[in-house]
Amino acid sequence: MNRITQKLQEDKKILSIYFSAGYPNLNDTVQIIQDLEKNGVDLIEIGLPFSDPLADGPTIQASSTQALHNGMTTQLLFDQLKNIRESVKIPLIIMGYFNPMLQYGVEAFCQKCAEIGIDGLIIPDLPVDVYADEYKAIFEKYGLINVFLITPQTSDERIRFIDSVSNGFIYMVSSASVTGSQSGFGDVQENYFERIANLNLKNPQIVGFGISNKETFSQATKYAKGAIIGSAFIKHLSESGSGKIAEFVGRIR
Repeated sequence: MNRITQKLQEDKKILSIYFSAGYPNLNDTVQIIQDLEKNGVDLIEIGLPFSDPLADGPTIQASSTQALHNGMTTQLLFDQLKNIRESVKIPLIIMGYFNPMLQYGVEAFCQKCAEIGIDGLIIPDLPVDVYADEYKAIFEKYGLINVFLITPQTSDERIRFIDSVSNGFIYMVSSASVTGSQSGFGDVQENYFERIANLNLKNPQIVGFGISNKETFSQATKYAKGAIIGSAFIKHLSESGSGKIAEFVGRIR
């Protein structure tokens, strides 16, 4: 069974952390992953830096740009992660844009992920229709879960289609904005979270965008299985370095 599937079956709210591979320093990637697991994080999204990250706000864009300047590449990330399963047991997801994967070769990319022990991918700019028609069989061949995003503007019909081709969780974007651009959730988001919960989808939902502390984590997980923190963690890395991860996680739960 895929590690993501196993984790989602646990009777707890999932805390997922996102960070850009190769940031703040090129060779920090593995240590950050190990420290996040040691401090009780349930799932990690490893950002594959890209030069045109459309969905990312300024904090993640800056970390991605710095990682590229540091020398991060797709192949280098694979090299850094080649022995990751000797020390890390929790689910690992690579989150990135489709262009670098296409350049690498989609099947070669998926095969490499499977060899290393990556459990899934999040590709914000890969349309679900294209995935279902052209790539689903490849992902399934290598045991990878592909995670799709929905927003408050996504129709119920589209959400149900995404649910039908998904086999892990659905990434529920909290608002129609880029990452890191809000603090806290109002009635609009609460109503959206409740609307999605009432669809009774087969895949659980994990909320992303706008979670930065214990309060927003609690709000986001009232109706959902878990929440993802990205920009707030990257800000913490930029201000405190990679040595104070326990302090950050302790502020969330």
